[in-house]
Amino acid sequence: MLDRSLNSPPDLPDVEWAVSPGLIDYPVAVAAMEARAKAIADGGAGELIWLLEHPALYTSGVSAKPSDLLDPNRLPVFESGRGGQFTYHGPGQRVAYVMLDLTKRGRDVRAFVAALEAWIIGALGRFAVEGQIRDGRVGVWVERKGVGWSREDKIAAIGVKLRRWVSFHGVSLNVEPDLADFAGIVPCGQTEHGVTSLVDLGLPVTMDEADAALRASFETIFGPTQDASPPA
Repeated sequence: MLDRSLNSPPDLPDVEWAVSPGLIDYPVAVAAMEARAKAIADGGAGELIWLLEHPALYTSGVSAKPSDLLDPNRLPVFESGRGGQFTYHGPGQRVAYVMLDLTKRGRDVRAFVAALEAWIIGALGRFAVEGQIRDGRVGVWVERKGVGWSREDKIAAIGVKLRRWVSFHGVSLNVEPDLADFAGIVPCGQTEHGVTSLVDLGLPVTMDEADAALRASFETIFGPTQDASPPA
């Protein structure tokens, strides 16, 4: 059962919700995100969810294996301090950077990750997509079936880091990215499963519609939000 201590305490301001237009360079986003996380820990800024898209690139988490970078010349590669292995970001994928103060929400890392999973699953449910989690596999998965076959594809990734009990990095949901670019890596170390997106599942979901679903689900799990400008 989800630890409801992760929901906003009564005296905690609404979480700021910002959406950046266009494509944001990865190093620029990381610098802004780390600065905001520090400000939250110092008491100088409120919690923030920052939605954006990156140019096509790969990131390597702290557990990344060099052998999982199958095509190092395909796209730029950036080292990342988040948990996990290699992942892809690019146009058509909604990245949500999650800067929450877990000191005020209960210092329970396992419950926090479960809440992130529930957030994505709730958003997918608004499109009648059943998101699932699997032991030993990070992220959110969908089961696909046909005549005589079935498989599980990953539709959303999770990779977070905590510093002074403030989270940063976050989640990514495949809305309509170029799935061919995942061929340059072993996504999150998984060799036996594929990747998919909302559009790949046959759902003509726009980014705005995905954002609305993410926000509604987030408020169910973590508490109310308020519109804000993206970090500088």
